[in-house]
Amino acid sequence: MERDPRELGGAWQVSQRHRFIAPSADLARYVDRYWVVTWDYERPYRQLVVPLPNVHLTFRDGHAEVHGPSSSHVYRELTGSGSVFGVAFRPGMFRPFLDGPVARLRDRMVDAATVFGPELPDPVDVVSVEGYLRVHLPVADPEAERAGQMVVMIADDPGITTVDALATRCGMSVRRVQRLFAEYVGIGPKWVIRRYRLHEITERLADGVDIDWAALAADLGYADQAHLSRDFRKIFGEPPTSYAQRYGSFEK
Repeated sequence: MERDPRELGGAWQVSQRHRFIAPSADLARYVDRYWVVTWDYERPYRQLVVPLPNVHLTFRDGHAEVHGPSSSHVYRELTGSGSVFGVAFRPGMFRPFLDGPVARLRDRMVDAATVFGPELPDPVDVVSVEGYLRVHLPVADPEAERAGQMVVMIADDPGITTVDALATRCGMSVRRVQRLFAEYVGIGPKWVIRRYRLHEITERLADGVDIDWAALAADLGYADQAHLSRDFRKIFGEPPTSYAQRYGSFEK
């Protein structure tokens, strides 16, 4: 199958715009960022979406949805003109809004009314969405903060490559870490560790760094390069070198 040239070298930026906005101080405990995507395509475009361990609340065309953490990449078809306003919650910090473990949202989308009620912000912008969230602010949950801090620890420390290492660093049992992630993050600690370590590969490729794949696979705890490539493809949708082609230099 011939590859869509709009995927290569950042060409997708011709038809899409991405904007990221920091939350107000009183909501920063829960919200990582707001994001706005707009697009204009004469013919449909198959957008690759790579997962992170965030829960997202999205607003589009008068509808609001909660998207749980995904265990693998997904594709969204973008056609014509449109836009989405999104709220990316900090990993672990959506659980206080939810009456149940975040694991039940894994690889799922639900109507936002099941969590926040039927009212929607109007218009959909940062001011109105923040007002909407403040109406529904939950009671503080120290375990949510703990889970969120552990995800930050994983993201910031390339030396964490196993759940055992994470559990030791946090002074917890492996089973306790697994239960905490199921309840608050919605996806397992092993997946989160692999996601961030594999992301570092994309950064090296983008920087043009030569990679010793066999050595890297061993450093990341894989049995061999084939297992690393399999995990990368599941999360990012294609082999590392193919994925890197999406983000070459682009000039408007």
